[in-house]
Amino acid sequence: MKSLVFFDFIWVLIGVNGFGSVYNSGKVEFSEKPLGYKEPPIINVIEASDGNGATCLPNYYPLQDYDPMNPKSVPTYNLPKYDESFRVGPNLELDPDVKILLDSLTLEEKAGQMVQIQVGMFLGCDGLINVTAVEAIIDEWKIGSVFEATQNHGGRWNINSPQRFANLSNTIQSIAIRKGSKIPLIWGLDTIRGANYVKGATTFPAPVNIAATFNPIHAYNSGSIGAKDTRAAGVHWAYSPLADINRQKLWSRNFENFGEDPFLVGQMVYQNIKGLQGNYKLDRSKVAACIKHFIGYSDPQNGKDRDPTHIPLQELAEYFIPPFKKAIDAGVATVMEAFGQLNGQSIAISKKILRNLLRDQLNFNGTLITDWGEVNAQWERYFTAFDIDDSTFQALSNTSIDMSMTADDIEYANSTINLVKSGKIPISRINESVGRILQLKKDLGILQTPYSNPSLIDTVGSAQDVELARNAARESIILLKNDCNVLPISKKDKVLFVGAALDSIGYITGAWSVHWQGATELEGNDVFGGYGESILDGIKKITGDSVNYIRGYNVSGFKVDDYDHILQLARKADKVVFCLGEKPSTEGIGDIDTLSMARDQYEAVKNVAEQTSTPIILLLAQNRPFLLGELSKSACGIINANLPGPYGGLSVAEILYGEVSPSARQPYTYPKFDSQAQLVYYTPIANNYDPEFSFGQGMGYNNISYSQITVNSTDLRPGSPISISITATNNGKWIQNEPALMFTTQKVKREYVPERHRLRSFRKQRILPGESKTFKFSLSAEELSFIDEKLDSVTSEGPVIITINAFNKNSMSTLIYLHER
Repeated sequence: MKSLVFFDFIWVLIGVNGFGSVYNSGKVEFSEKPLGYKEPPIINVIEASDGNGATCLPNYYPLQDYDPMNPKSVPTYNLPKYDESFRVGPNLELDPDVKILLDSLTLEEKAGQMVQIQVGMFLGCDGLINVTAVEAIIDEWKIGSVFEATQNHGGRWNINSPQRFANLSNTIQSIAIRKGSKIPLIWGLDTIRGANYVKGATTFPAPVNIAATFNPIHAYNSGSIGAKDTRAAGVHWAYSPLADINRQKLWSRNFENFGEDPFLVGQMVYQNIKGLQGNYKLDRSKVAACIKHFIGYSDPQNGKDRDPTHIPLQELAEYFIPPFKKAIDAGVATVMEAFGQLNGQSIAISKKILRNLLRDQLNFNGTLITDWGEVNAQWERYFTAFDIDDSTFQALSNTSIDMSMTADDIEYANSTINLVKSGKIPISRINESVGRILQLKKDLGILQTPYSNPSLIDTVGSAQDVELARNAARESIILLKNDCNVLPISKKDKVLFVGAALDSIGYITGAWSVHWQGATELEGNDVFGGYGESILDGIKKITGDSVNYIRGYNVSGFKVDDYDHILQLARKADKVVFCLGEKPSTEGIGDIDTLSMARDQYEAVKNVAEQTSTPIILLLAQNRPFLLGELSKSACGIINANLPGPYGGLSVAEILYGEVSPSARQPYTYPKFDSQAQLVYYTPIANNYDPEFSFGQGMGYNNISYSQITVNSTDLRPGSPISISITATNNGKWIQNEPALMFTTQKVKREYVPERHRLRSFRKQRILPGESKTFKFSLSAEELSFIDEKLDSVTSEGPVIITINAFNKNSMSTLIYLHER
């Protein structure tokens, strides 16, 4: 009954000289290489054409072509509004028409729906679409999904304009509805902080910056605009957000998550999903969100990506699960399982994790996908299976995985077919997964409208989107030290700026931007095509003058040609700003052995501190917190900008020059030593907690004073929440976006060791100079419950300290008593 999902052939060409308009003239070869065949020499070619106009490139080339096309980027726009006030998410039961479609499919077509391959499989040697390959793969393999961006897999263009991306996705969809199972594909993309793989799309600060704002509206905006720009490209599925918590500071992916606190992460994840999905069953400017990585991925023992994790179940339930539960409460449509192993068991084949926990306990009804190649990895990397058939069998029989991100092959589908035919896997198990996949496609409107929406393309890069990204960046920059009021800088000051990251958009943006590992050094700022600015550009705009700048050291901290000039120029300056950066990276490529920086970078700052009287300001723009050592004392001012993104250059300059008062707080503990790489602020109360900077630490340029905390009762009982309020007064001259963070500390917790602090709520308000604002909170006894050794949620009677703004000079505390009954 596939006639119920019938599609007229629609050819949509958006733009010129793009995907779908120039094809590889050669045909796909599936045969073995002939005897005596030799690999051709690798020649780095930037531009080369043969008589037919095709550009063929070697396996690696240093510089891809720049897409000459840009979106119109209208200044403002309006989209249809849909009610997002109620939960919209995956349903347990399939719609009747989805059931009919499911029943109409052959076993081979069902197995194909469960496979996702990367888009590089569709490209020819010229980096453009190979229609022969697309037709063959879809017709023979009957795949249901594709993912990734071509620039990461041999595509001709370094980043695709939305027109070119839409042309590609539309062309592939036109083949999918004519070939194979004749069901449109669902396309997935790592839309981490806006549509970071689409040229001109508004890229927001990294998620860790969004967390630092303590303002969830920025998580929502990042998701909402990212969804719109992703959908403009004809892509329907965002592999975002991360609900992992930042537990291991060495880990290369901490900038992708929302900090170390489960409550903070949960609030940001919830709003980001609301922004990405909204009412995604009606709104075609929305995408399916994909919460990841389920679960425990972010706490590798030695800090290396995919290193095994060992997390007691009690600790897993207390800290790691709550953000994922919050995501499911938000109605997240899909989940991605985590790389690697947890407590000795491989996650991708774990019944305990991917069926008992995810489905039965957390009640997730949506689509579950593996991460890259994780089924194959069971026998190729982890040695938890004999071969691909055994790996597939374990994944299907033990877990509730619906789709395998096989990436490069069809072996998962072949094994699935063989397992069903041999009776080892019942067809009901296949129907369970394929039904969820088809329902997701229907919910997103793909079955009815498989192509991109051209009307969204003009909105990509809109000025109203850019301003939201700048606002997020402004609120994400953390002032950690300001001795002798060295900040803000006066426009009259003669300032020396040092560091490669000051002059690079890519370095302050990081990975998952343009490319998987970020913009390359060869591409430089040009690859951003004017969509963004460096910190130096921002400073020039603020001061209206040229900037006294030298690199001194490269982004990795090693000296360059003008390194020896730093000291001489510093003596002539009123202030020196050292920008300490980090080369963009993520996953295994970003693995490091220590949080110490290159010695040249330390020596540059140390020499200025010891041999001049010029005040020093450190500006940190890094993927993760590197050890400051003696630099922490040498500097009069320290600003942690993390990765504010392409539109963060001006925002950083505004903070430096006092155009804006900082309002961010540390979303993670900033370690003082390598031994503190796994230190979190909710460490047991008896433990030493003496990091470089604490979770929640930060200040603005104003003197914000707080009144005493008032509570409507000092007795907290189950079922009877108490009200808490405190008033903040702005004694300075700047407008202040002020966050108030409410923590609790249980002084005594019988049998179990209490935590030093635990964040329970936060609010942020705009306070004018001379103005006072009251922050109101509610606290229930249930919020103070914890997981015991039986994995039950319990409370323990005893005195509790409520603290507003713990770890800051203006913190205030009061005492209440928690009753069990």
